[in-house]
Amino acid sequence: MDKIKMIEEQYMKKDLPKFGVGDTVKVLVKIPEGPDKVRLHPFEGVVIAKGGRGIKEAFTVRKVSFGEGIERVFPLYSPNIERIELLRSGKVRRAKLYYLRAKVGKQATKIEEREVKE
Repeated sequence: MDKIKMIEEQYMKKDLPKFGVGDTVKVLVKIPEGPDKVRLHPFEGVVIAKGGRGIKEAFTVRKVSFGEGIERVFPLYSPNIERIELLRSGKVRRAKLYYLRAKVGKQATKIEEREVKE
């Protein structure tokens, strides 16, 4: 095995939920407040893109707050991410949902819900 991959596997988290583009997620990010205090800040929105491989994998989350669109890129294996919660699975036909940037209001977050087959 490649030495770089062996080192990367030590830092990759194993307890992440499976989510894809179009899913609504809540990312709880650690924010330092002083020398010994840390608080968790939730960022909830639709995953509009995923990219990268291995430890460099990242995903982009978009939310609309007070009529203004906010996007944030998170490295998947960042130590600043406490946890990722999957709120809703979405059914989309694109790998990147950049077209949501032009949508306003409810259209910006309206994504068809995925049916779960059992």
